[in-house]
Amino acid sequence: MSAASRAPLRSNRTAARVRRRAALTTGAAVAALLVSACSSGGTSGGGGQTGFITGSDGISTAKRGERADAPELSGKTVDGGQADVADYRGKVVVLNVWGSWCPPCRAEAKNFEKVYQDVKGQGVQFVGINTRDTSPGPARAFEKEFGVSYPSLYDPAGRLMLRFEKGTLNPQAVPSTLIIDRDGKVAARTLQALSEEKLRAMLAPYLAEGSTDAKPEK
Repeated sequence: MSAASRAPLRSNRTAARVRRRAALTTGAAVAALLVSACSSGGTSGGGGQTGFITGSDGISTAKRGERADAPELSGKTVDGGQADVADYRGKVVVLNVWGSWCPPCRAEAKNFEKVYQDVKGQGVQFVGINTRDTSPGPARAFEKEFGVSYPSLYDPAGRLMLRFEKGTLNPQAVPSTLIIDRDGKVAARTLQALSEEKLRAMLAPYLAEGSTDAKPEK
C-alpha cells in the first residue's frame, strides 16, 4: 500500500480516537457528578463553593442577593410533552432530581405530590428531572404508581444537571432537591430524600418572598 493510500486511513483512525475521547470525557463528567447517586444523603458544594451555608438539617441555603441564576432547563418531558423552567418565572420552583431505579426517590415521591397539591395555589410549581432511566417507560410507570402530576424533564444522560455551575447550589446526587426563587435564582438545595415535613420546612421561607422584579402597587 502506498503512502498516499495509507494517509486517509490514518486520518480516519485519528478522527475516531478523537470522537472516543470526547465521549469518554462526557461520560466521566456525568459519572463524577452522580458519584453519590441514589444515596439518602450527601455532602454539599465542592471546590470553590461560595455564597451559601449548610445547616445541621443538611439543607444548604444562599442569602438573597448572593444566589446564582438557575441555568436553562428545558426539553422533552417523561410523558412526551415539553417543559421549560423559565416559563415559571415569578413562581417558586421546587426542582427534584429523581430516577425510577432509586429507592430514596421512591420513598419521597408521595411526599412531593402531597405537598405540591397543597401549595400549587400559592405561586409554587414543582418540576422533576428524571435521570439515568434509559427509556421513558420506567419513568412513566413511576409517575403513575406514585400519582405524580407535575412535569418531569427526561434527562437520561444527566446533561441538564451539568448546566449548573460548579461551586453553586448544584444537584450532586440522586435524589437532589433545589428551590428556585421567584427571580429564577437557586435559593436552597438538599442532597437527601425528604419527608413531607422536611420538604414543607425547606420550602416555607420562600413562599413569603416576593420577586425583586415585582412592580410596587400604586
